[in-house]
Amino acid sequence: MTKRTVQDGAVQERDFFADVMDVVRQVPRGRVSSYGAIAKYLGAARSARIVGYCMNNAHTAKPKVPAHRVVNRIGLLSGKHHFGTPTRMQELLEKEGVKVKNDQVVDFAKRFWDPMVELGL
Repeated sequence: MTKRTVQDGAVQERDFFADVMDVVRQVPRGRVSSYGAIAKYLGAARSARIVGYCMNNAHTAKPKVPAHRVVNRIGLLSGKHHFGTPTRMQELLEKEGVKVKNDQVVDFAKRFWDPMVELGL
């Protein structure tokens, strides 16, 4: 998905998937973000599902993309079926100190990393 923007009078094309991966790479260890928050930060508030598609393909990206740190808007591990085994996403989060119970991040509000706040606009 390519997005055209005008900057200083010149048209520039941006790869939305690359932009998503750049944002996700900035989510700190032990924190999580959501598909919707990332889409909103990138100026495409209704594109949470596309962020999810991007995370499905993130496992082979170079440099690595910590896709396990992206969950749905209420902290559910909705993308867990894209991680080799059904428990791999949870294992990766727990290795970083994020507690998960019944496929949901415990203390989601406390762990939530909002790119609009953390990266600013």
